[in-house]
Amino acid sequence: MKSRNIVLLVVYFLIFLGSQILIFRNVVLFNFAFCFIYVGFILLIPLEVPILLLLSLAFFFGLSIDLFYDTMGIHAASTVLIAYMRSYIINFLTPRGGYDASTEISIPALGFQWFVVYAIVMIFIHHLFLFLIESWGLGVFFRMIGKTIMSTLFTLFVFILFQYLFYPSKKLN
Repeated sequence: MKSRNIVLLVVYFLIFLGSQILIFRNVVLFNFAFCFIYVGFILLIPLEVPILLLLSLAFFFGLSIDLFYDTMGIHAASTVLIAYMRSYIINFLTPRGGYDASTEISIPALGFQWFVVYAIVMIFIHHLFLFLIESWGLGVFFRMIGKTIMSTLFTLFVFILFQYLFYPSKKLN
């Protein structure tokens, strides 16, 4: 792994952890849609990162969120799940020619449509698992699905805004 990617991981870690804890922890729409922007950390990790390192990063990042949210590992479990599912989803969405291992995951590098499909699938899996663990069962199934869908859309919207903030508009298609 290149030293540039290590620096990028540290910067992403600090940006997403800081923004989730300082800003988005208190941003809730109608007590129904939550913005868990920290998922973007897992989504933007470079393709060349080995799976064991990816799972470890996801666990420690989720655990960091759990410490600030005073939850008992539900964020860590959800981030580890999407870190595990990430390679399968990327392989499913990858065209025949594939991507270079050094390709960064972003709108300018992979295109808006590919990025939105990738992000919505990953965010939906994260939120569904998170709210399923939080509710401890299917007794409130329809409320859980509603929270999952609304939170997925809210998080996706904010995540795409983050992409446009971090990449100059001349680079975006």
